Amino acid sequence: MLAVLLLPLQLFAQSFSNTEIGRWKAQARQVTIIEDDWGIPHIYGNTDADAVFGLMYVQCEQSFERVELNHLEMMGRLSEVYGKSRLYEDLRMRLIYDTAAAIADYHKSPAWFKKLLNAYADGINFYIYTHPEVKPKRLTRFEPWFALLRTNGSISATETGGITMQEIRNFYKIDDNITSFVDDPPASEKLHTGSNGFAVAPSKTKSKKSILYINPHTSFYYRTEAHMISNEKLNAYGGVTWGTFFIFQGFNEACGWMHTSGRADVADLFKEKIEKKRNQLLYVYDGKQLPVKTKQITIAYKDGAAMQSQIFTTYATHHGPVMGERNGEWLSLRENNRSLDALLQSWLRTKADGFESFKKVMNIRSNTSDNTVFADNKGNIAYWHGNYIPRRNKTIDYELPVDGSTSATDWKGIHALDETVHVYNPKTGWIQNTNSTPFTVSGASSPKKEAYPVYMAPDPQNARAINAMWLLSTEKDITLEKMIAIGYNRYLAAFDVLLPSLFKAYENLPGTDARKKKLEEPIHFLSLWDKYSSTSSVATTLAIEWAGRLESKTGRSDAEWLMKNVSDEDKLNALVSVVDDLTKAHNTWQVAWGDINRYQRTNDSRFNDSLPSWPVGLAPATWGSLPAYASRRVNTVKRYGYHGNSFVAAVEFGGPGKLKAKTILVSGESFDPASKHYDDQAEGYLNGKFKDIYFYKPDVLKRAKRQYQPGVVSK
Repeated sequence: MLAVLLLPLQLFAQSFSNTEIGRWKAQARQVTIIEDDWGIPHIYGNTDADAVFGLMYVQCEQSFERVELNHLEMMGRLSEVYGKSRLYEDLRMRLIYDTAAAIADYHKSPAWFKKLLNAYADGINFYIYTHPEVKPKRLTRFEPWFALLRTNGSISATETGGITMQEIRNFYKIDDNITSFVDDPPASEKLHTGSNGFAVAPSKTKSKKSILYINPHTSFYYRTEAHMISNEKLNAYGGVTWGTFFIFQGFNEACGWMHTSGRADVADLFKEKIEKKRNQLLYVYDGKQLPVKTKQITIAYKDGAAMQSQIFTTYATHHGPVMGERNGEWLSLRENNRSLDALLQSWLRTKADGFESFKKVMNIRSNTSDNTVFADNKGNIAYWHGNYIPRRNKTIDYELPVDGSTSATDWKGIHALDETVHVYNPKTGWIQNTNSTPFTVSGASSPKKEAYPVYMAPDPQNARAINAMWLLSTEKDITLEKMIAIGYNRYLAAFDVLLPSLFKAYENLPGTDARKKKLEEPIHFLSLWDKYSSTSSVATTLAIEWAGRLESKTGRSDAEWLMKNVSDEDKLNALVSVVDDLTKAHNTWQVAWGDINRYQRTNDSRFNDSLPSWPVGLAPATWGSLPAYASRRVNTVKRYGYHGNSFVAAVEFGGPGKLKAKTILVSGESFDPASKHYDDQAEGYLNGKFKDIYFYKPDVLKRAKRQYQPGVVSK
């Protein structure tokens, strides 16, 4: 159903009351923001709420656009900015994220937490009020309950149980054969996502203090770097997802936490048996007929100079929203993507004062998307694979949609924390997770696979994990610098598996085959390669371009699978196409990796071969590189980075006043091309040369370049 609203694209500016403005000004006076020589904001507040107010104000200063767009995404309102092509993306979010539930959670929040939620909205609204030149795309006033939609800072926070955008479109059809709707990312692009988390105990370090390595892999500029301090024992530093008010991956003086995405099953599809009786839709459950719930969802979308809207009649059972249909069966989704408890957990972990305190926060068990690597200043290291894990019937395979007509498939509560896959203080003295199986997380001290149900950890092994295990098990006297060197190890372990099969296929070619001569030199280059990526390496170019073709053709990146399932003919022909394409584009196939693998700072993901860029020796994590750098061609000859290492930190936990840390950000803290902080970290990011961070106030003041209060001209 279509409704024409004919609203102007720019809504009238939101007016704020004098009472609100007075309250904001009073709170702003309780906040001091100090920018250091890297442009990193250190936000000091009298209370936690003051620090939250300051953080949100600073985020808006840096990039109000990103703050607003992240909110519009969670609210299912991107179509209002980008047009009808985002309609089904918005519908998926509206089916999963219930604004009425978020509002209810706000009203039932503890009084102390409600102060933080209010401060979150007030900090953004105060920015809007003090910056009339900034024109919001759609949101001219932010409400405290907005924060209760994105209750986790993960880039993969929305779990859909495996439903596809095509299935949603097919089920909730509209009369439109013209619009090209946004689809799921291609399988090859999904394969480049991931993160690394490492922790080493005092037995492995030179200082005899624990060290944590924080290395999320996200789309570039997905997070900013910040430091929050209050007189209520808040002192947290790390990466902040735009529009959220907590440090997502980071550390305080006592402990640190790193999250990696995992495949623990936290969302399931249920096959519903639908019947119709007297024009009423019913579904069968334990032999009873129950009414299918219906709800109208109206999604506005930009259409030229006006706004139009599409109305969907949606359905739900007690399992959750009906997301689509497969093989003639309706599929409903059981999930827990947002909750008050999840947001409480995201905040409380930033104030944990050690292992026992952190474990108590973990016991809230509302994080539905992340594994956690942990270290503290008492020498503890720990790992949890997932957190919110529904208890299920172990005899049923939940990887596929299950029978929704029987209570036998229902979730039976959630597992206790110590029932989930975990390791505390392993004897090996090290922990690694690279979005891989938890059963090799600590070498010989890893959890035993047979002790856990399959749905807790279906994650496979990957090339990064193999590399990390070898490095962490053999390295001794680890320092921050050594940890960074481990984290920036460029060995591409996948080619230990892939290349021998290519060499064998080449050896088996008859001399009369034209490919025997054509590939002689490329094969020679690859056979001499040490499998480390570098800017000067021609073999790196050949290997990554070749493996990328296998990946694109199959939708798989597992080296063992590719080695066994891709035919010799396809392996050889893929290398021929690489040689031909490189020769066509560069007049030679002997192209160094750094000549085509580039970094170009941009705020809009548009790249241009004629504009300045940096050569990059890093490689995609897909093939085993620990520092992740995924690049692609976008109507260009060269490849440009778009995903990989983002905010990265190495932290050593000493006693009071003795924390040491080094960090790096993709390019810089600023989004203003005229700012020195637009790309002042790019060289360090590309080469693994981290900056020292200033955690203690005397050090912050020594390196202060700007000090101000929100809404006040800086000094």
